Amino acid sequence: MTDAALAHIAAAERKAAEVEGIGPDMPTRPIHKVGVIGAGTMGGGIAMNFLNVGIPVTIVEREQAALDRGLKVIRANYERSASRGKLTAADVETRMGLLTGTLVFEDLASADLVIEAIFENMDLKKETFARLDKVAKAGAILASNTSYLDVNEIASATTRPADVLGMHFFSPANVMKLLEVVRGAKTAPDVLKTAMEIGVKIAKLPVVFGVCPGFIGNRMLSARQSQANALLLEGAMPWEVDRALTDFGFPMGPFQMSDLAGLDIGWSKETSKGETLRDRLCEMDRRGQKNGRGFYDYGEDRSRTPSPVVEQLIRDFVKEKGGVVREHTQDEILQRLLQPMVEEGKKILAEGIAQRPGDIDAVWVNGYGWPRATGGVMYWAGVR
Repeated sequence: MTDAALAHIAAAERKAAEVEGIGPDMPTRPIHKVGVIGAGTMGGGIAMNFLNVGIPVTIVEREQAALDRGLKVIRANYERSASRGKLTAADVETRMGLLTGTLVFEDLASADLVIEAIFENMDLKKETFARLDKVAKAGAILASNTSYLDVNEIASATTRPADVLGMHFFSPANVMKLLEVVRGAKTAPDVLKTAMEIGVKIAKLPVVFGVCPGFIGNRMLSARQSQANALLLEGAMPWEVDRALTDFGFPMGPFQMSDLAGLDIGWSKETSKGETLRDRLCEMDRRGQKNGRGFYDYGEDRSRTPSPVVEQLIRDFVKEKGGVVREHTQDEILQRLLQPMVEEGKKILAEGIAQRPGDIDAVWVNGYGWPRATGGVMYWAGVR
């Protein structure tokens, strides 16, 4: 199956940039200058993609300290590449010379494309787009880097929803190849085609789809995560769940991923009521890899080992909730994790959110670590 699967995913990646209903005669909008709102990890990484191909970028922050930090990280990334021989010192200075940092929002007025990369909060994004609507020039494309939120609602904060779409980069944005391009209900065809073509120009794999919570990747990931959590409530251990996925070919499992991201993201000590296993772990100051203990215990070299403390916590939690601890085979765990993803993928196709099964495969192979040798989630499941 491997040769056929590899041929399938290669073909799916080539076809992904083709948008149904938009032919080669559709004109695109010129992108000579890009604006980025937010100089954090995502904003900085997004900016680098355009600097790499010679497109000037203006990056906007609210505070000088945040702007300085962001510019410093971008330079450090380039200097690291230079130290490895991938760039010359002159290349570093050329790219940094194309970057303008500012605290003045109005400096975005000359940008042909503005990408918002701020905190994932709808009110904040709508406020930003309403402000951008007043500043951006006529014909500028306004994009949100949202990974989950409704692009139509974001667009409604402007007087030009036809110019608005989603451009979701994956972290680290200067490295990861996938670019989810989200077509809003009112996104103009030339705006969509321009976003797809600029995605290719900056060496990304752009995949287009419609608006739904979580789009393709995170929507399917949520289905998998709910099953992963359900397995813990039946007494399966995090390392058993993770191992089922890594044995299948993923680089890491859901609980390794949680530890890496930090268990306390979005968690508040003041409001926590210990209702979930994550709450209990955070209350025990098990925050993940960053403080050496989360679902796993970590050594100084970040090596992980199963935690007897967590094992007991899970067994006690299951008993407290009236559940029953039972043994699970690795095959059962794998099927429990993957089948909900397949079913969600089928719904995404039935709803017309994705154009074709291969687009879903391209998203999961390039953005979420699905093993390439299987051809992707839908190909693996026989959905062609």
